[in-house]
Amino acid sequence: MPEPKLRKLVTIVEDVFHEGGPVRDTPLKRGAVLAVIENPFAGRYEADIAGFMTDLEPLGLDMARRLIDALGGEAGAIEGYGKGAIVGQGGELEHGALWHVPGGYAMRGALGEAKAIVPSTKKVGGPGTRLDVPVTHINASYVRSHFDAMEVGVADAPRANELVLALVMTTGARIHARIGGLKAEDVKGEDGLR
Repeated sequence: MPEPKLRKLVTIVEDVFHEGGPVRDTPLKRGAVLAVIENPFAGRYEADIAGFMTDLEPLGLDMARRLIDALGGEAGAIEGYGKGAIVGQGGELEHGALWHVPGGYAMRGALGEAKAIVPSTKKVGGPGTRLDVPVTHINASYVRSHFDAMEVGVADAPRANELVLALVMTTGARIHARIGGLKAEDVKGEDGLR
């Protein structure tokens, strides 16, 4: 399969101090790194595309490390994650699904002992398309306080023959989380759920 052809990387970091409630001294950090790459399958149907996942693995690892660095450089500070892809209009939704394995395993590997499946989303769209990337706790998908999302996008991407690949991480729960359920400090981390 072809090596990914990278056009640009975009890194976004938000420092969230409040959402209308009490102001926190230490903000929640929510960040994303997006890669705009050429879609090698744009404009045609290709039956065998799975091999491109392996080609995306080094990019996924680089993106995960960049994102950890952007959020302060401490993998242990990351509590939430998610991934997503925007497929340019010359591609098909399945091309975005190629990001599931290289994006998810890259974050889990870079974070060490992350147990939970990495939530994901994908869509087809043109330049400027926005994507709400879902976020859950890295070790237990049932931690309600970490159910979140980050809207991402790139003004000039994806072009028809491109993919925008996204990784998202957070340093904690929603800033004013208070709806109960399993608490992060009570996670057993055995099955990725609880």
